[in-house]
Amino acid sequence: MKLSTRGRYGIHAMYDLALHADDGPQSIKAISEREGVPEAYLEQLIAVLKREKLVNSTRGAQGGYVLSRPPEQITVGEVLRALEGGLNLVDCLDEEEACGKSCACASRIVWLKLRDGLNAIVDGITLRDMVEDHKRLCAQEDKTT
Repeated sequence: MKLSTRGRYGIHAMYDLALHADDGPQSIKAISEREGVPEAYLEQLIAVLKREKLVNSTRGAQGGYVLSRPPEQITVGEVLRALEGGLNLVDCLDEEEACGKSCACASRIVWLKLRDGLNAIVDGITLRDMVEDHKRLCAQEDKTT
């Protein structure tokens, strides 16, 4: 499976909001600059994330976007499914009619196991985990330089 830019950029944006969760609402411009995501594209992604109730918006001069829940309560899986749809590797997992032999297909079992394993992994990683992992990596790099 190859994630689209929607999924990759969306994860970057949500990570940024988690990183700045205690700093108040973050503007599209600020997130865009920090994460290297084009503003116009980020606006589209944030609109989807807002519709899926993963972010909230605040209007006004000090307005912007915040996570709808604490970072430890939002998983990477939720974000990816909001932006990418299901995390299926092949069409027959969504639509049995996509293949005439889906009920008796030995490889379909493999794809189901891969999908279930992938979902378990991304559902086990929270935005807080991402922030903590990044801090650990930065601390390790500081020790080696």
